Amino acid sequence: MSKIGAKPIILKEGTVVLKTGREVLVKGPRGEMKVAIPDGLEVTVDEKQVSVKRLKEDKKTRSSHGTIARLIANAVTGTNDGFEKTLEIVGVGYRGQMEGNTILLSLGFSHPIKYTPLEGVTLAVVENKIKVSGIDKEKVGRVADKIKRFRKPDPYKGKGIRYQGEVLRLKPGKMAAKVSGSFAAK
Repeated sequence: MSKIGAKPIILKEGTVVLKTGREVLVKGPRGEMKVAIPDGLEVTVDEKQVSVKRLKEDKKTRSSHGTIARLIANAVTGTNDGFEKTLEIVGVGYRGQMEGNTILLSLGFSHPIKYTPLEGVTLAVVENKIKVSGIDKEKVGRVADKIKRFRKPDPYKGKGIRYQGEVLRLKPGKMAAKVSGSFAAK
């Protein structure tokens, strides 16, 4: 039995969950999301909670039980509170600025990078920090990862784009290798 799938999803005040056929529609103050329900699973909607139950015990149904439960829980959280990821731009001359809905990044290349986020995701730049927010957890994570890939953190100096609070282990340079190697040879 899936421990995650067995837990009921508690609904917050102001959230409405409607089951229509093989889909669950979650409406909240920030918007609405749909979650498709595969065959073999049944979703029960009460006044204050939603539960996901298995109708079959085959491998595919067992494996999707917890996943669908978390997708519904993420939809409930996203439509109420939303999701947010913060990225830091680290490096001399590295910066970002907004042009309408598009972000313009100067990351040490010969040209600036323009990026327009996916629909439903908003970007904001404040003091070399990029805030990615939206109601869909997958889209927020995908956009944050795409922005980070424009300039991954350098393993020697740490310059680049990283998640806020991400700890980097910097490699020692060539001089540190020469110094420690010369002592070991003697």
